[in-house]
Amino acid sequence: MQHSPDLQYAATHEWAKQEGDLIVTGISDFAQNMLGDLMFVEAPKVGTNVQAGQAVGTVESVKTASDIHAPVSGEVVEVNTALHDDPEIINTDPYGKGWIYKIRPSQTAELAQLLNAADYAAANTK
Repeated sequence: MQHSPDLQYAATHEWAKQEGDLIVTGISDFAQNMLGDLMFVEAPKVGTNVQAGQAVGTVESVKTASDIHAPVSGEVVEVNTALHDDPEIINTDPYGKGWIYKIRPSQTAELAQLLNAADYAAANTK
Protein backbone atom coordinates (compact mmCIF):
# COMPACT_ATOMS: atom_id res chain seq x y z
CA MET A 1 0.00 0.00 0.00
CA GLN A 2 1.30 3.42 -0.87
CA HIS A 3 1.01 6.54 1.25
CA SER A 4 2.21 9.58 -0.64
CA PRO A 5 4.53 11.70 1.53
CA ASP A 6 3.26 14.99 0.03
CA LEU A 7 -0.28 14.41 1.32
CA GLN A 8 -2.01 14.79 4.68
CA TYR A 9 -4.43 12.09 5.85
CA ALA A 10 -7.57 11.98 7.99
CA ALA A 11 -8.10 9.07 10.38
CA THR A 12 -11.25 8.35 8.33
CA HIS A 13 -9.00 7.53 5.29
CA GLU A 14 -9.32 10.67 3.20
CA TRP A 15 -6.27 12.49 1.87
CA ALA A 16 -5.75 16.20 1.33
CA LYS A 17 -3.24 18.15 -0.72
CA GLN A 18 -2.90 21.90 -0.93
CA GLU A 19 -2.72 23.22 -4.48
CA GLY A 20 -2.60 27.00 -4.45
CA ASP A 21 -5.57 28.24 -2.46
CA LEU A 22 -7.49 24.95 -2.82
CA ILE A 23 -7.41 21.59 -1.05
CA VAL A 24 -7.71 18.58 -3.36
CA THR A 25 -9.12 15.51 -1.61
CA GLY A 26 -9.89 11.85 -2.20
CA ILE A 27 -9.73 8.51 -0.41
CA SER A 28 -6.48 6.78 0.46
CA ASP A 29 -4.95 3.78 -1.24
CA PHE A 30 -5.61 1.88 2.01
CA ALA A 31 -9.33 2.77 1.84
CA GLN A 32 -9.80 1.87 -1.82
CA ASN A 33 -7.97 -1.42 -1.23
CA MET A 34 -10.25 -2.30 1.68
CA LEU A 35 -13.37 -1.38 -0.32
CA GLY A 36 -12.45 -3.28 -3.46
CA ASP A 37 -13.70 -2.42 -6.95
CA LEU A 38 -15.59 0.86 -6.76
CA MET A 39 -18.92 1.03 -8.57
CA PHE A 40 -20.26 4.47 -7.58
CA VAL A 41 -19.01 7.75 -6.14
CA GLU A 42 -21.34 10.38 -4.70
CA ALA A 43 -19.34 13.58 -4.24
CA PRO A 44 -20.63 16.71 -2.51
CA LYS A 45 -22.20 19.31 -4.81
CA VAL A 46 -20.25 22.36 -5.92
CA GLY A 47 -21.13 25.27 -3.64
CA THR A 48 -21.69 23.08 -0.58
CA ASN A 49 -20.09 24.33 2.63
CA VAL A 50 -18.53 21.45 4.56
CA GLN A 51 -17.08 21.08 8.04
CA ALA A 52 -13.96 19.06 8.82
CA GLY A 53 -14.97 15.52 9.79
CA GLN A 54 -18.47 15.84 8.27
CA ALA A 55 -19.73 13.04 6.01
CA VAL A 56 -20.11 14.73 2.62
CA GLY A 57 -20.47 11.85 0.17
CA THR A 58 -20.30 8.11 -0.39
CA VAL A 59 -18.22 5.56 -2.24
CA GLU A 60 -19.83 2.21 -3.05
CA SER A 61 -18.02 -0.96 -4.00
CA VAL A 62 -18.95 -4.55 -4.69
CA LYS A 63 -18.31 -5.18 -0.98
CA THR A 64 -19.88 -2.22 0.84
CA ALA A 65 -20.59 1.51 0.96
CA SER A 66 -18.55 4.00 2.94
CA ASP A 67 -18.93 7.67 3.79
CA ILE A 68 -16.47 10.25 2.49
CA HIS A 69 -15.57 12.86 5.13
CA ALA A 70 -14.30 16.37 4.61
CA PRO A 71 -10.68 16.62 5.77
CA VAL A 72 -11.00 20.41 6.20
CA SER A 73 -13.80 22.98 6.39
CA GLY A 74 -14.68 25.16 3.44
CA GLU A 75 -16.62 25.39 0.20
CA VAL A 76 -16.64 22.67 -2.44
CA VAL A 77 -15.54 24.36 -5.67
CA GLU A 78 -15.03 21.44 -8.05
CA VAL A 79 -15.83 17.73 -8.32
CA ASN A 80 -14.14 15.10 -10.46
CA THR A 81 -16.87 14.39 -13.02
CA ALA A 82 -14.79 11.62 -14.64
CA LEU A 83 -15.72 9.44 -11.64
CA HIS A 84 -19.38 9.38 -12.72
CA ASP A 85 -18.55 7.17 -15.69
CA ASP A 86 -15.48 5.43 -14.29
CA PRO A 87 -15.35 5.29 -10.46
CA GLU A 88 -12.63 2.63 -10.67
CA ILE A 89 -10.17 5.43 -11.48
CA ILE A 90 -9.88 5.66 -7.70
CA ASN A 91 -8.78 2.01 -7.56
CA THR A 92 -6.01 2.53 -10.10
CA ASP A 93 -4.88 6.08 -9.23
CA PRO A 94 -6.25 7.19 -5.83
CA TYR A 95 -3.75 10.06 -5.41
CA GLY A 96 -3.82 11.37 -8.97
CA LYS A 97 -6.70 11.05 -11.43
CA GLY A 98 -8.85 9.55 -8.65
CA TRP A 99 -9.26 12.78 -6.69
CA ILE A 100 -12.90 13.33 -5.68
CA TYR A 101 -13.40 17.05 -4.97
CA LYS A 102 -11.68 20.35 -4.25
CA ILE A 103 -12.34 22.66 -1.32
CA ARG A 104 -11.62 26.35 -0.86
CA PRO A 105 -10.70 26.10 2.84
CA SER A 106 -12.15 28.47 5.42
CA GLN A 107 -9.61 27.43 8.09
CA THR A 108 -6.24 26.47 6.61
CA ALA A 109 -4.93 25.57 10.08
CA GLU A 110 -7.08 22.42 9.94
CA LEU A 111 -4.71 20.95 7.36
CA ALA A 112 -1.95 20.84 9.98
CA GLN A 113 -4.20 18.73 12.23
CA LEU A 114 -4.22 15.85 9.72
CA LEU A 115 -1.75 12.95 9.80
CA ASN A 116 1.41 12.85 7.74
CA ALA A 117 2.10 9.75 5.62
CA ALA A 118 4.26 8.00 8.24
CA ASP A 119 1.72 8.50 11.03
CA TYR A 120 -1.16 7.42 8.78
CA ALA A 121 0.72 4.28 7.74
CA ALA A 122 1.57 3.46 11.36
CA ALA A 123 -2.07 3.91 12.41
CA ASN A 124 -3.20 1.45 9.74
CA THR A 125 -0.72 -1.37 10.35
CA LYS A 126 -1.73 -2.15 13.93
